[in-house]
Amino acid sequence: MANSNGGVVGVDNPAVVQPEVITTFNSSGTLTTAPYTTAVEHLVIAGGGGGGGIYYAGGGGAGGYLTATGNPVSGGSPYPVTVGAGGAAGGPGSVGAKGSNSVLGTPSAITSVGGGYGANGSPSPGGPGGSGGGGGGFSAPGSVGGNAESGQGNAGGNAPTTGSNDSSGAGGGGAGAVGSNATPSPGPNASLSGGAGGAGLASSITGASVTRAGGGGGGGYFSAAGGAGGTGGGGNGNGPGADSVTAGTANTGGGGGGAMHASYAPPNGAAGGSGVVIVKEAAGSNVGSGIWDMNSVYDAVKAGTWV
Repeated sequence: MANSNGGVVGVDNPAVVQPEVITTFNSSGTLTTAPYTTAVEHLVIAGGGGGGGIYYAGGGGAGGYLTATGNPVSGGSPYPVTVGAGGAAGGPGSVGAKGSNSVLGTPSAITSVGGGYGANGSPSPGGPGGSGGGGGGFSAPGSVGGNAESGQGNAGGNAPTTGSNDSSGAGGGGAGAVGSNATPSPGPNASLSGGAGGAGLASSITGASVTRAGGGGGGGYFSAAGGAGGTGGGGNGNGPGADSVTAGTANTGGGGGGAMHASYAPPNGAAGGSGVVIVKEAAGSNVGSGIWDMNSVYDAVKAGTWV
């Protein structure tokens, strides 16, 4: 008798078809895999770093970006998920805060590192992280961008100065590109835009292509515009006016924008965006087993259904 057991004689034990499952975590929780899942595709992005406070501060780095297929799991099992928060904005004279890690707690735990903080203009270097924060450009010799976690992002831009002159703030690194360097000033009170944040990376894990984990833009020099946030949720750096600096977009891991001179805009940077964890379980079939326990055999024979 031909049946779904591949020709094995006995009660028909049909295949079970399991549909594709995509689970998006915008906050921490628990992933419970479907019964027949043995491996998953994942995208794990940490929280972005906060932009630095005055003067001419660097943008925050994007949260670490990790994606892969074939991550082994057990069907029907619970796994903890942590979604990292974005780092807080830097206030007057202070750096931003590093973003928090995101973790997918499968048997081989996947940890994405929080984005590096944007520097202030003391000068302090940009902070290390998933992607590094941008350097700050107030007072010689300026500062360098933060380093990136290997395989998770890119470094922040540098903020060089020339002699006694300053520079704008540098952009934070993004998942797909380094942050742009700041522009050194050729003289006092020049107008130089902040460095742009590094671009993020696109993923189609949910079906549509979405770019995430862009770096924050650096603060402008004197009355210049702030640097643009990197595509993928990076916040804009501060230019003239109260509303020009923006935070990293929530659930993208984007870095926050850096501050500029307090005479032209508020002295604070902006916060980084929170991270996200997305897990995809592929559709598939579980072919019924050709083995039965004795109770099943007895019941089938008694009912006259055993072949």
